[in-house]
Amino acid sequence: MLPSSIQISGEPLSGAEVRDICRGLRDNAVRLLSLRGCRLCDRDFGRICRALAGATSLAQLNLNLGVVSSPSRIKQLAEALRTNRSIQSLFLHGSPLTDAGLALLNPALALHPALVALDLGDCMLGDEAINLICGLLPPDGAKSGLKELTLSANPGITPKGWSRLAIAVAHSSQVRVLNLDYNPLGDHVAGMLAVAVASSRTLEVLDLEGTGLTNQSAQTLLDMVENYPTALRSLVLAENSISPELQQQICDLLSEGEEEDEVAGGAGDTQEREKGREPAAHQRGGNSWMCPSDPSSQMVLMTSGLGDSLLAETEM
Repeated sequence: MLPSSIQISGEPLSGAEVRDICRGLRDNAVRLLSLRGCRLCDRDFGRICRALAGATSLAQLNLNLGVVSSPSRIKQLAEALRTNRSIQSLFLHGSPLTDAGLALLNPALALHPALVALDLGDCMLGDEAINLICGLLPPDGAKSGLKELTLSANPGITPKGWSRLAIAVAHSSQVRVLNLDYNPLGDHVAGMLAVAVASSRTLEVLDLEGTGLTNQSAQTLLDMVENYPTALRSLVLAENSISPELQQQICDLLSEGEEEDEVAGGAGDTQEREKGREPAAHQRGGNSWMCPSDPSSQMVLMTSGLGDSLLAETEM
């Protein structure tokens, strides 16, 4: 039997549903488990964590929107991740982790052998958390690390924290997607990020939507794209005080670079990256698609034909 996906959105979980989830995890019959915004007691959360600890087929775990709601749950999840070896994408968007919570979780994240995508958007993080996250972005050749990182809507991070992240990205050979939307970055931080993009050999997607940028930032980014070869393919600048003309110039230059790579055969295999954001959700790959606005979509168990590729759920 091919691994399946279980997706439940915004519903209280019954005891029967929790038993079914745990059974599927223990039987290695689940590749994607999404419990975004679900309500369950601490006992049932612990049961699920114990089951996912030994799961070998689980590739993506979505606990967005407050499912990991307390230090005790963070500890239980960390314990599960210390044992689990299969999870490649972990979404905790909208969880009140704070710096202290991420400190509890970080050792398990740092030692996980398969984790490549992490969503910590809207998790009430600050500069101490950034110091930990930079450890998940090791310098070139040091060890494996994250390829996709989402830090949307964490206004507690200061320019000092963002500068440290920019340095880590500049020296990481693996980060491909970086989502920093809806943080008060401003032009100064954007300038540091432009240097990081110019230095990175792999960064393909940078989301700076709603980050307080002006034409000053856009001009710096335009100069960077125009004069320095980068791997960048997508730069999101919506909801900033940037003229449409500058945005279009940047878009045109990035499009030209992508077309050149396609001609050379270098971009034909590039896949769209997921962002693990809220509230819209859809699933790419396989034969399934889920809309969270459908009231009948409470628990979905679907067979996937993805082979070795990740089941990807995009949360806007």
